[in-house]
Amino acid sequence: MNKSITMVVAALGVLAIGAGVFAYAPDKSAAPVADTAGKSGHAEKGHSGKGHEDEGHAGEDVVEMTDAKVGAAGIEILTAAGATLHDTIVLNGILTPNQETLVQVTPRFPGVVREIRKRLGDAVEKGELLARIESNQSLTTYEMRAPISGTVIDRQISLGEYASEQKPAFIVADISTVWVDLSVYKRDLPRVRLGDTVIIDVGDGGKPIEAQLSYMSPVGSSDTQSALVRAVVANDAGRLRAGLFVSARLILSAKQVPIAVKASAIQSLENRNVVFVRNGAKFEAREIEIGGRDSENVEVLFGLMTGDKYAATNSFVVKAEMAKGAASHDH
Repeated sequence: MNKSITMVVAALGVLAIGAGVFAYAPDKSAAPVADTAGKSGHAEKGHSGKGHEDEGHAGEDVVEMTDAKVGAAGIEILTAAGATLHDTIVLNGILTPNQETLVQVTPRFPGVVREIRKRLGDAVEKGELLARIESNQSLTTYEMRAPISGTVIDRQISLGEYASEQKPAFIVADISTVWVDLSVYKRDLPRVRLGDTVIIDVGDGGKPIEAQLSYMSPVGSSDTQSALVRAVVANDAGRLRAGLFVSARLILSAKQVPIAVKASAIQSLENRNVVFVRNGAKFEAREIEIGGRDSENVEVLFGLMTGDKYAATNSFVVKAEMAKGAASHDH
């Protein structure tokens, strides 16, 4: 009897222990909830971090530069405004004397040069004495005088030598105007017309000269496959010297645009075309949409307003400063 009671009590104890174990078993279904909550919290924190990075990127598009630093870097500040874009052809050419104001002075009779009054480069007035020649026929001396006012640009006689009527003794030219002879390749000839404007760069650092085409050669050169076109240009203060090479831009068409900037102002920043706009002591990288362009100016379709101040020259310095600022921000 006592043995049976003991076995029943033992069985009840086992059942009680089993029930306790079952009651305290971990609820595995709750674990994913807690883990998901933890991950969700991390994601929100990560999202906040991304927002901070976006703010940092916006800050990288602005850099502060004092006026002194801008001046030292040679950055020219210009104002966005309307401009005229030109479709042009670049031409090469040479300055030559205006043949319509040039005279070759030839001896009337062959003879010996007894006196020379003018040298190469001398200015002369019409009727002024150039030289005296003793005629071989009459053994008398006759005078050679300047037929026009101008400058002696060539002299082919020397004192005591024989002068022939077959060769000019002097060349006198009015150099107040010169010819600018330019070569146009045959592919461009159909686009060129008399009266077209040319902007001539003399290459002396001075201001370019604007003129109009007054002549087009009816024949071309077989050697260069080009034809000559010409402009007559005023030679103020003797700046233009015959024999020197020049370059020129022949303007074929002109288009007025509402807003344009200098081509040197445009930089590439993260695959964007930008212009650095000056606002107070800061430059802002302003993304722009580009329209037409010529050799100097670029049309801006979107991104700038008339009156915006921008870095026109040496804008790459601003880009470099902005890159340094971005690098320091990353660190």
